[in-house]
Amino acid sequence: MAADIDLHLGRRLRRRRRLLGLTQQQLAVQVGIRFQQIQKYECGANRISAARLWELAEALETPVSYFYDGLAEALDPRENAGPVAEGFSRKETLDLIQAYYQLDERPRRRLLDLARSLHTDSEAA
Repeated sequence: MAADIDLHLGRRLRRRRRLLGLTQQQLAVQVGIRFQQIQKYECGANRISAARLWELAEALETPVSYFYDGLAEALDPRENAGPVAEGFSRKETLDLIQAYYQLDERPRRRLLDLARSLHTDSEAA
């Protein structure tokens, strides 16, 4: 069970780092450790201490609770993550989200409207 928690925290760490467009090296420098340690955290090989988790959360501009989001579902084998959760783990999805938030507010709204209209069009077909 402890290993499952370490894997979950590592996945969340990787997801947030990629969402912000940071390399392992850049994050490691911010926290004052080597990038190899970030690698070990992300694959669940090393456990993240409470103090280190706090530092990572600060560097990644997110609350510590972010790392625990979805943990109950991840630990419950009866839960099925489904295609939506799998989609968020893809690099393509993270790249799209990152690009979306780099846009100003007006183009973001227009892009969202376009995506919604495309979804409506595909349902009508």
